[in-house]
Amino acid sequence: MLSSAVLRDLRLQRGVSQAELARRVGISPAAISAYERERRQLSREVAARIIDALGDDLCITDRLDPHEQGRRLVEVLELAEALPYRPRPLAQALRS
Repeated sequence: MLSSAVLRDLRLQRGVSQAELARRVGISPAAISAYERERRQLSREVAARIIDALGDDLCITDRLDPHEQGRRLVEVLELAEALPYRPRPLAQALRS
């Protein structure tokens, strides 16, 4: 997804203020500020509208950042630990 740093960099590279970008996209300047400060999560629809308003192409991939992938992997392994069979994948992974 479009990260807050990328959003801000794109906006600044184009020389567009938060207020102007908000007007082009049809949202409030406070929303743009919240997206740039990671206080609000961008939806795909809003991200597409922002990219379009900045005159760029949009290519959205469904990849998680490494920290989120790691968190989810640990969550899955913890669930696997609760299963009544062996081997225990989390215990083995933590020993490695």
